Amino acid sequence: MPHEAAVRLWLGRSRAAPDDIDELIQEAYCRLAMLDSVEHIGRPDAYFFSIVRNLYVRRLKRARVVPIETIAAIESHSADDAPSPEREAGGRLEVERVLGLIARLPERCRQIVQMRRIEGLSQKEIAARLGVTEKVVEKQVWQGVKAIQASWQAADAEAEARMDQAERTRTSR
Repeated sequence: MPHEAAVRLWLGRSRAAPDDIDELIQEAYCRLAMLDSVEHIGRPDAYFFSIVRNLYVRRLKRARVVPIETIAAIESHSADDAPSPEREAGGRLEVERVLGLIARLPERCRQIVQMRRIEGLSQKEIAARLGVTEKVVEKQVWQGVKAIQASWQAADAEAEARMDQAERTRTSR
């Protein structure tokens, strides 16, 4: 019930009739009540939303005329805030790319950047572990991050140049 208001708002924005909204919500509750167990539900809000959305889509498919805007609104909305598989894969690639750039840093700089940015240690903790001043740690982190940004930008510029060259080659044929 705590997620009902959000689902009702979404249905309203999707141009569902008020009577349909009540029926869809009621049917979703009936389906939830028929479950043997709810232990498998990790995100109750997303689960409830999915039930209502599926019921609404079925109802729209049975209707003779459905405005295209309604279908677009349904497909564009998701109650699940989890990133898409594409976004997750892209994120993993970016993490691998950053880790590769960190690995190319000079030894002490690499070690300090890893401790600070990856392990989350404070400057004070790093300084104590390595027997250096906090100022040295601060400077090494700054230099490391600056080097990583410069390498990232250079790689992006190189990739962009290769794409432009490939496009020119393709259009000149």
